Amino acid sequence: MIFKFLILSDEVDNFKREIKIDADATFLDFYNAIIDCTGFSNKEMASFFLCDNKWRKKQEITLVEMDTYSDEDSYIMEECILSDYLEDEKQKLMFVFDYFNERALFIELSELIPGKNLKSPVCTLSLGEAPKQIADIEVMKADSVSLDIGETFYGDESFELDELDREGFEGLDDAPAEPDTNDLY
Repeated sequence: MIFKFLILSDEVDNFKREIKIDADATFLDFYNAIIDCTGFSNKEMASFFLCDNKWRKKQEITLVEMDTYSDEDSYIMEECILSDYLEDEKQKLMFVFDYFNERALFIELSELIPGKNLKSPVCTLSLGEAPKQIADIEVMKADSVSLDIGETFYGDESFELDELDREGFEGLDDAPAEPDTNDLY
């Protein structure tokens, strides 16, 4: 059987990849096909997540063995066969390619093709540029939430930034640097 996957990005509107791969291939084979068709480096950590219909992450399949101290089983791409985890059209996965910023590609099993096999994965559709694998930190800072210390800081419309100086904390200069151990006995 052949699995046909549609791969999209929420960062790049015109990015689309379609990969056909044998159902008996491993997640590592699928990972390599994604790396090949996106131009991503294989030197970065990555994981697949099996998702529910609302894209909530369920089970993780990692590139390398993770030392976890929990009771949960560890699944690695090299040992996991696609057909053991995927069986329905429209099944959803995420491919997390940037762990630090939790960026991912969204994957849907778009078609099951019975009675056929593939020796190696094939990218059958390639549209648009893939998102950058490692996000530019300056861009991430610009997009991140900023602390608003304006006039309604913590709901106090009379807040003045000048109030956050040493004078506002009476008695701190008078406190001893270390406790006097003679007072303890």
